[in-house]
Amino acid sequence: MKALVVLSGGMDSSTALRWAIERWSLDQVSSITFNYGSKHNARENESAKLVCERLGVRNVLINLPFINQYFKSDLLNSGGQIPEGHYAEESMKRTVVPYRNAIMLSIAAGYATSIGAKELVLGNHAGDHAIYPDCRLEFTKPFEQALLNGDWNPVSIIRPFESLSKADIVKVGTALNVPYLLTWSCYKGGDIHCGRCGTCVERAQSFAEVGVIDPVPYEDKEFFKSVLAPETHS
Repeated sequence: MKALVVLSGGMDSSTALRWAIERWSLDQVSSITFNYGSKHNARENESAKLVCERLGVRNVLINLPFINQYFKSDLLNSGGQIPEGHYAEESMKRTVVPYRNAIMLSIAAGYATSIGAKELVLGNHAGDHAIYPDCRLEFTKPFEQALLNGDWNPVSIIRPFESLSKADIVKVGTALNVPYLLTWSCYKGGDIHCGRCGTCVERAQSFAEVGVIDPVPYEDKEFFKSVLAPETHS
């Protein structure tokens, strides 16, 4: 086994999964998904399962109930309402789950080592950096160094999209035939994408920027057109 992909079931990680298959071949790639009690976890986990079934990749689901029970974040079922608007708005910091990636990457690294995988593949992209500290190179690079020093069978972290925008990922994924219809992005976790939360807005704007039709339905399919990035506000 060459690579383990941390798969949420969203656009970015699903594209990373397809990218990994292209790089290493199907039989050399596996995936891991986490259920930590977020409002959209049920939809994400189902999407991860469907994407893996479509691509023919093994997926394991790890339950982390203590995060929803003890941690504070509006992203969690135990937290407040999901903010609406642009992904980079200050209010989106309420969706940060403290040290979520540190916990998940540690578990993923242990599992990767156990199945003989040498690489951990993440779908982090440049748009994550504004709000999520544990998606930035300042976090992932030293964390990778810790992994390289933490076991006799070291694991590297691969971040193929770290300098790319969400729109760039749409381009990559479209070329790789990623089944975006099966993916889930909305933080609210309803029946269909709300179209108004930060992840919905970012997703819809990215598809529109590239000129590709987003295959998923939205409750509000026009809202994203009126939302500007914070730095462009007058």
